Amino acid sequence: MKKEINSSVLVVALLVVLLTACTTSKQEGEQVSDPRGKMKPWEAGAWETGKYRNVFLEAGYPQAEIDAKLAKAYHDLFEGPDRVYFEVGDSMAYVSDIKNKDARTEGLSYGLMVAVQLDKKEVFDRLWRWTKKYMQHQGGPRDAYFAWSVDPKTGKRNSDGSASDGELYFVTSLIFASNRWGNDTGIDYYAEGRRILDAMWSKDGTMGIKNVINVQHKQINFVPEGDMYDWTDPSYHVPAFFEVWAEYAKDGKEQFYRDCADTARVFLHRATHPETGLTPDYSEFSGAPHSRGKDQIGEAFRYDSWRVPMNIAMDYSWYAKDKKWQQEYANRIQNFLYSQGLETYNDQFNIDGSRPEWILQAGGFQKLRHSLGLVSTAGAASIMGTQAKSWKFVDEVWKAKLEPYEDGYFDPYYDGLLYLFSLMHLSGNYRIITPDLNKS
Repeated sequence: MKKEINSSVLVVALLVVLLTACTTSKQEGEQVSDPRGKMKPWEAGAWETGKYRNVFLEAGYPQAEIDAKLAKAYHDLFEGPDRVYFEVGDSMAYVSDIKNKDARTEGLSYGLMVAVQLDKKEVFDRLWRWTKKYMQHQGGPRDAYFAWSVDPKTGKRNSDGSASDGELYFVTSLIFASNRWGNDTGIDYYAEGRRILDAMWSKDGTMGIKNVINVQHKQINFVPEGDMYDWTDPSYHVPAFFEVWAEYAKDGKEQFYRDCADTARVFLHRATHPETGLTPDYSEFSGAPHSRGKDQIGEAFRYDSWRVPMNIAMDYSWYAKDKKWQQEYANRIQNFLYSQGLETYNDQFNIDGSRPEWILQAGGFQKLRHSLGLVSTAGAASIMGTQAKSWKFVDEVWKAKLEPYEDGYFDPYYDGLLYLFSLMHLSGNYRIITPDLNKS
């Protein structure tokens, strides 16, 4: 009897070891060595420490070269021959999605964030004046919201509706501008940001227009009107921005915004695939994929989803309130992409990692490619990485170039802006802009 018990115990023990090994293997993926050793993420966020990690410097790149690379990326997008920033007259400017021949709240708000982060006040002011004149609704049910797409040549709106991430970035950028430059230099940035927030809270469903946050779920919605109020886009979930609102908006909704930040973190747990770390472009508030149309747009990991690793990295860098899960997530998504070929992985997947039957086109091309935008955001995830493999993703961002692909496709707008954002993150130049800048 004693022998039988011991044998049973031994079998169970072996099974436990095997199961543990399989689980560990799934989590760690292919083991990679690097002379820099395992990545060691910081354990506290910048809000607590006042410090921002320069991952490029840790990776061994000289500071002068880091500064030059960041300056070149800014020059290429805002000043060079392939720029996406265009000045209008003496006081305005817009950012254009060149391939789609329009100006979007996405691009204008990204431009504002770049400008305030890099202390480019004139650029910020020009962009805001154009945005306010051509995109922002003045009166009516959509008052203070923004038309998400405008023809920059004519100023005509292609669509009156909003995309909720635009409002999210506009408010945060204006808060940062108020903190950085004050409100008495020609534009009252705080008042402009509060106008958007106050209007957001005043939306009562007239003509279907609602809050950009689904108040019941405490989650940002895809579009603040109609049935699109009731589902979301995982790449719109930027918990760090809600923390900023809670600290600086001063509109009496502080606890609600903190709840939104915490809810966004929990949502991202649910929306990311347990093995690949991939997210769908659109989802229910539960995190389950949401599809639109016959081609099931939204169920797969495509262009919108590229932003998710960068958003999670930002939250880690600034607040580090969910660091254990975020570290695991970084390893998970980098392991998956590495398994697809570090220098060749595609830019669209089903969230289980398989190839989608239908490919979403961009700029007239309907094909899979190794896209700069995803290379950039996957590299930004290294801020959270705990394995040697994470250095390889940093190196890939460092080697990357904003230039046309072999087939002629070129996207300085989306690829370029995500590349610039990732350079800012990895060099420690994407920060919480505080009034005294002591924590920036």
